[in-house]
Amino acid sequence: MTKKVAVTTIMRVVLGVLFLMHGIGKFQDGLGNIEGWFSSIGIPGFVAYIVAIIELVGGIMLIVGLFSRAVSALFIFVMVGAIATVKFSAGLLGTAEMPGYEMELSYILISAYLLVSEPTPLSVDYMIRKKRGVSVEN
Repeated sequence: MTKKVAVTTIMRVVLGVLFLMHGIGKFQDGLGNIEGWFSSIGIPGFVAYIVAIIELVGGIMLIVGLFSRAVSALFIFVMVGAIATVKFSAGLLGTAEMPGYEMELSYILISAYLLVSEPTPLSVDYMIRKKRGVSVEN
C-alpha cells in the first residue's frame, strides 16, 4: 500500500467518523430540537432531518467506502450551506460567541479531495470496480 493510498483511506475513514458523530449528535439532541433551531435561523425545519440523515448514513458509507464520491459531494453541499447560513458572519476563526467556519472549510477540502480520488483497496467502491473489471489506479 502506497503512502497516498494509506493517507486517502485514513482521510476517508476519519471524515466518515466525524460526520457520523455529528449525525448521531443531531439524533441524540432530538431532531425536533434541531428542526426548531433550523427554523429559528431561517432555514426550513425539514432540512434538519435531511442534514441529519446525510451526516449519519453518509458517515457510515464513507467509513466503508461505499459511493464515496457521491457522499463527498453531499458533504460539500451541506458544509457550504452551513457556512453560508450560519458560520460566515462569524468569520474564518469565529468570535467569542460563535466558532468560525474553519472546520467546515477543512471538511470541504477533504471531501473535495475524496471526490476526485480513485477508490482505495480498503473500500467497497474498490471491490465493486474490481469485480466489474474496471481498472483502478492509485
